[in-house]
Amino acid sequence: MDPEARANRTAVTEFILLGLVENEKLQSVVFVLFLFAYLVTVGGNLSILAAILVEPKLHTPMYFFLGNLSVLDVGCVTVTVPAMLSRLLSHKRTISYGACLSQLFLFHLLAGMDCFLLTAMAYDRFLAICRPLTYSTRMRQMVQWILMAVSWACSFTNALTHTIALTNLNFCGPNEVNHFYCDLPQLFQLSCSNTQLNELLLFAACFIMAGIPVVLIIASYIHVAAVVLQIRSVEGKKKAFSTCGSHLTVVFLFYGTGVFNYMCLGSAEASDKGKGVGVFNTVINPLLNPVIYSLRNPDVQGALWRVLVGRQSLT
Repeated sequence: MDPEARANRTAVTEFILLGLVENEKLQSVVFVLFLFAYLVTVGGNLSILAAILVEPKLHTPMYFFLGNLSVLDVGCVTVTVPAMLSRLLSHKRTISYGACLSQLFLFHLLAGMDCFLLTAMAYDRFLAICRPLTYSTRMRQMVQWILMAVSWACSFTNALTHTIALTNLNFCGPNEVNHFYCDLPQLFQLSCSNTQLNELLLFAACFIMAGIPVVLIIASYIHVAAVVLQIRSVEGKKKAFSTCGSHLTVVFLFYGTGVFNYMCLGSAEASDKGKGVGVFNTVINPLLNPVIYSLRNPDVQGALWRVLVGRQSLT
């Protein structure tokens, strides 16, 4: 490639993140709300993780995956919110091209891991309820680590592919990103190159990273529902549905917001709505996950009580 052409490939060296609101008074409110949400999210998820580590009865595959989900939630909210808070505090809305790509890569790495981890959790519930006699063999510790390793590898490949594909686009200006963090749909709107291939790549990735896991999750729970409905004990049914209900709620929130965000590309109106969806993806969902999993789970509640108050866990 000609040196001059390479130098002019991306004229934009930084982006301006417009954020959620323009009004300065509202920005102060947003700062306080997001700071509070960030601290509660990190504290809640780390508390769940600590409870799982210190409570022996939670050393099971289901809570192994839940602990990893808590780590991912902390990572996801940390990739986006502190940088936004820093910009609100300094009133500096710019982000360098390299930092933007790094944020995008990390966000898609962690979001992709969420997809696979939620699928692994559904598989775990399927084995526990539908194949209880072989559960300990099929979900032994080695299998758990293999599932995590494969998930990280697939998610890393997906995030790296999108990041590399984005570097092949030209950004000649304008450089205002209608969001509070860097993401693909908003950056596509700013490119002066043809983004059709990138959009096709995004749709294909959504099918692989979201479509296939959703099908597997639905198939798992169809089998689970069929088995649970055959249980004669009302208490047994309530316990099974309670365990699965928490997971299904998280799946619905995660995939519901994700599908809207990446299937509605191109328009400014979709971009404005995407900011609201981004709040759900990066703040609300990670904030709700600890609440959802602990609300109707006496084992987690007892372990949390032990961690936070220093007493013996409830039995």
